[in-house]
Amino acid sequence: MLSRALLLSFAVLLAATSLLQAQKKNKKKEEITQVLEIPPDPPAAVTVETARLEFLVSPLTAKGLLSAQVREAIKNLRSQARGGQIVKLRAFVAGTGDLRRVQAIVSDEFTDKKLPLPALSTILVGLLPADGAQVLVEAVVVGKKAVHPHGLAFLSGMGGISKEDPDQVLPMLDRAIADLTKATQLAGSLKSDVLRVTCLLSSLVQTGEVRSRLATAFPSAATTVIQAQRAHGSNLAECEAVVHLQKAPAENVVFLNPADMSPSPNFSKLVLTKSPQIILTGTQIAFNNQESDIRLAFQRMDKVLEIQKSGMKKVLFSHLYPLSNRLLETAQKIRFDFFDPAKPPASTALVFEGLPSIDAMLAFELVAVPN
Repeated sequence: MLSRALLLSFAVLLAATSLLQAQKKNKKKEEITQVLEIPPDPPAAVTVETARLEFLVSPLTAKGLLSAQVREAIKNLRSQARGGQIVKLRAFVAGTGDLRRVQAIVSDEFTDKKLPLPALSTILVGLLPADGAQVLVEAVVVGKKAVHPHGLAFLSGMGGISKEDPDQVLPMLDRAIADLTKATQLAGSLKSDVLRVTCLLSSLVQTGEVRSRLATAFPSAATTVIQAQRAHGSNLAECEAVVHLQKAPAENVVFLNPADMSPSPNFSKLVLTKSPQIILTGTQIAFNNQESDIRLAFQRMDKVLEIQKSGMKKVLFSHLYPLSNRLLETAQKIRFDFFDPAKPPASTALVFEGLPSIDAMLAFELVAVPN
């Protein structure tokens, strides 16, 4: 009888031990599955085939908060891309949402679909032209077909600033449209060849008429209309564009600064390229507001382009996003320590509301060609 009791006790102890080990194993598995992976960072730059590029803009929505709207914008852009690869996103965010969420969501959405991450720029603006809208996203897509065999033209921001009522943007918009039209003609292209127009305004009060005039002038263009800052003391309407070329330029890259278009030594009015590939970067951010901080950001970008087998002397277009006019002036002075002053890139450079970091004072992104 004693032997049976011992045997029974041993069996019970063995069962309890096995149960305890199983519970520990299951608990360990649960702990492992609860560890979240850090989403990968978007690439600092991408090199893409020029002839296959498409330019898209997400529709505005007021549904949900910033995160939901970013996801909806990405979903819509993937649909518009029709299987093409999204290689660059530029997100204009309005409101009080955390701009850092944009990068996290982009990484999640593309990683979940097992898609390559695009280069990304995120900029805080004053207002978007729809109540409740918190984000508008522009996309560059590598499509399935070559549609630009002769290359592309990049047109600087045109129009400008006046001392008129900030809400009355139409006269300055008409000037921007006229300048873009003239630049398009100088490129040897038609109004219908304009692929994307991005307009930065001092007010969205006249948005309906702004959109109507842009659609009439450039019927095939994807159009972005935003208010760069919450409050403007001046009248602003500045519009940039990307244009399909009807004929190839004489050289791989041609910088044009026509004498009858108020040329500036700081930038070319338009740049034409037949380069088989171009490089699209994300933003490099200057933290703090000293000249040395901005110079460091340019040095980091130089290394980014070096990895892409290019360099700062190969830049076609620069977007500058300073948070003050003083920072803009400093960046404009510094950039020619890096760019080729004999061939200044086309450019858009205006003061914006904010960037995705508390200490960020200025950001910039570039379009370049390989060496």
